[in-house]
Amino acid sequence: MPSFLSPNRQRLLRLQRYLMLLATLSPLTVMTAPPATFGTQIGYPLLCLDQLNSNFFYSYLTTFFGPPYKKEAGAYWFRTEGAILWGMRVSEMMVGDLTSEVEFIAAVVETTPEQLSESVRRTAGIQYQAIEKTAYPIRESKPGSRIIYANDKSKIYCAKAKLLLNPSKVPMRYLPKTPRLLDER
Repeated sequence: MPSFLSPNRQRLLRLQRYLMLLATLSPLTVMTAPPATFGTQIGYPLLCLDQLNSNFFYSYLTTFFGPPYKKEAGAYWFRTEGAILWGMRVSEMMVGDLTSEVEFIAAVVETTPEQLSESVRRTAGIQYQAIEKTAYPIRESKPGSRIIYANDKSKIYCAKAKLLLNPSKVPMRYLPKTPRLLDER
């Protein structure tokens, strides 16, 4: 410490440095703003344009937004304060847990499905079509992501069967029989 500082000021500076060190080393440290990679690491998988890996999403969301606030219906739920995708505010994220039969990622967006699908079309070039003729239609993109109504908000998600993502877990009865080699007679 510089000698021209008073002893009280020196102690205060040491304490500040110590607290900053503790904050950076703590596993519970939560960023106050989403990282710059949020759009690519979360946005592309939501559009079904990237691979789905619930373990990665759980780790990523826990690192930047803290632990999930609940576990319900086969998913971990995260509050995502300050998160923006396609120019729209994202208030919650859901990630499949181990009990879920599908790998999925979902987000609650603070806008209507019509506005969300238009914003995604403008910013990412992905179009959504209504796949049913009801008052609250489900909208689906060609890559497979869907936008649905969630009360006065929207929910966008991408889901794939775990068996399609991990062929080693497919039961043997579903695998094709191996052909015999010619010299095995």
